Amino acid sequence: MKILVVGGAGYVGGGIVDKLMNNHDVTVYDSLIYETSYRKKVNFIFGDIRDYGKLNAILNDYDAVIWLAALVGDGACSINPALTQEINSESVRNLVQNYHGRIVFLSTCSVYGAQDGILSEKSSTNPLSEYASSKLVAEKYLEQSNAIIFRLGTLFGISDQYSRIRLDLVVNILVTKALMENKMSVFGGDQWRPLLHVNDVANAIDATIGTDTRGIFNLHYQNFKIIEIAENIKKKVDSSQIITTPMEFQDARNYQVTSEKLFNETGFKAEVDLDTGIEEIYELVFNNRIKDINDPRYSNQNFLKLYGVN
Repeated sequence: MKILVVGGAGYVGGGIVDKLMNNHDVTVYDSLIYETSYRKKVNFIFGDIRDYGKLNAILNDYDAVIWLAALVGDGACSINPALTQEINSESVRNLVQNYHGRIVFLSTCSVYGAQDGILSEKSSTNPLSEYASSKLVAEKYLEQSNAIIFRLGTLFGISDQYSRIRLDLVVNILVTKALMENKMSVFGGDQWRPLLHVNDVANAIDATIGTDTRGIFNLHYQNFKIIEIAENIKKKVDSSQIITTPMEFQDARNYQVTSEKLFNETGFKAEVDLDTGIEEIYELVFNNRIKDINDPRYSNQNFLKLYGVN
């Protein structure tokens, strides 16, 4: 199968390309927002998804398009809401209008916002950010296409050996803080997050891209409270202290999900556990494999505040 991975040079794309390149003809299309080079031995096209002329000219050369390109995260997307909609939503409308093959699209479980109970794909949505809202608009554009849409849980872990690590994700940053500062600050702590190892995104795509399965699917490993995440990290970094405070944090999301629909229809279940991700980040930081953990490139929001998107 010829597959175009749009946005394939990023944190999520790294593991996806590694997973698929052994059995498929993979090409990566990316503007390298966070990178200065692309070093994998895979076909590569440098391009911006807003350059419709360039992108549309090649789309139909591929059997499937995996659409990863987006501004990701509440903070990053709040910097320029108009740009967020242009990149996250309107580019997807262009994709649907100009490509009629198999589409894999990554959305987010944050479209559920803050709700009680276990949420399924039939649950109401309650986006609390520009990021979540833009993904819902994109989902709407994809309704009549041959697309499988994954609403991803909160990612953690390391995807591959080349792509930058994200240290603006709750598990990754708490492990880093535990090691570097011997403390983890937890605001409230009772908020739920449906965690998902970044490489289980690749595993889910690999399991479904060649099928006829379409529609919206939650994708997560297990629901954890923020305080439970910190407690699991403390088992690895025993010297660290968990500091809890009742004050409200700026992130109001609080939700649990079920991925039963995906398992029932495809047989796929995310299996990379939390301890694996904790160990990955621990080894990276403990062995000084990150020169400067405060480098803005490891945070979507901090990087875009400094450099923006050209």
